[in-house]
Amino acid sequence: MKVGLGLYRHMLTPEHYAFACQAGCTHVVVHLVDYFHQAATNPRNNQPTGAKYDTWGVAGNPDKLWTATELIALRKEIEAAGLVLAAIENLDPAYWHDILLDGPQRTQQVEKVKTIIRNLGEAGIPVLGYNFSIAGVCGRVTVPAGRGRALTLGMDGPADDVPVPNGTVWNMIYDPKASAGILPSISHDELWRRLHRFLEDVIPVAEQAGVRLAAHPDDPPMPTMRGQPRLVYQPRMYQRLLDIAPSRSNALELCVGTIAEMTEGNVYDAVDQYSRRGNIAYLHLRNVVGKVPHYRETFIDEGDVDMIRILSILKRNNFDGVIIPDHSPQMTCPAPWHAGMAHTLGFILAAKAMLESSSPNVTER
Repeated sequence: MKVGLGLYRHMLTPEHYAFACQAGCTHVVVHLVDYFHQAATNPRNNQPTGAKYDTWGVAGNPDKLWTATELIALRKEIEAAGLVLAAIENLDPAYWHDILLDGPQRTQQVEKVKTIIRNLGEAGIPVLGYNFSIAGVCGRVTVPAGRGRALTLGMDGPADDVPVPNGTVWNMIYDPKASAGILPSISHDELWRRLHRFLEDVIPVAEQAGVRLAAHPDDPPMPTMRGQPRLVYQPRMYQRLLDIAPSRSNALELCVGTIAEMTEGNVYDAVDQYSRRGNIAYLHLRNVVGKVPHYRETFIDEGDVDMIRILSILKRNNFDGVIIPDHSPQMTCPAPWHAGMAHTLGFILAAKAMLESSSPNVTER
């Protein structure tokens, strides 16, 4: 197991690289999408959290793809800081909104995604995380419900009252000039059909490029959000995604917190199944209390999930990918995000050291 940190576009700085190294990370997962662009609900002293229905920001330039040259430069910059660039997480909605929506630009946007995958391969970046979702991350509330009244995220009920407006997909506005109105609802079968077409189109290119596409489950994992179906909202649905295109390039960005929020299945069984089969490209670690539609996120050591058990399963199954903290409650200090991340990383590193020790008493609980 390798320990990493997720960094957002505004965090790609020497100071954040130094923080990652000092906190014990060897790898980073980078978000190149600027979720904060013209976004009032995403303060830059934290990672993007959003709200129940507010959008995150305005999508980027659809004609300015991430080039191999800039990706290589980013990799070298991160390597010069003593870290490894493990993955790029998420595609800009500007690049693929009509793949998600089955719109008129779908064919052209598939070619854009193929180009990005080839550029990642050329740059030596092995993983592209993605979330095949129309409504995206929504339904969240921020409450002082962590230990010591730390600010943390949660959900306080279904989020279907406010539909997705035209010109918006996956939390972000891709067309600020879109006409008034809302996106029509579609069926679960239709969303799976769109994913099937997408994977059939791009997995062969990913195989040739040596890149793994890693799918994140729906967060929060509800059957519908904002009137739109969700794709992977129970653990077994991950297998349906894998079965569409059996390939090492069709992989998972497994989020322990999201799976723990699901109303069916068992988070330990899911981690065991998918890590044993080598399906996990990288893993988000986050603890929670409760299930959708009523849950709250917690510090890593205080939730419903036995994190030592999760890590011991990964060790037993020889998982050699990267583990990164997902969200963390913000700690009351001048650097709330940094403190929350440092606390989480310290826990992961201590547990990892314990599991990797030679003591015969260290076993899965």
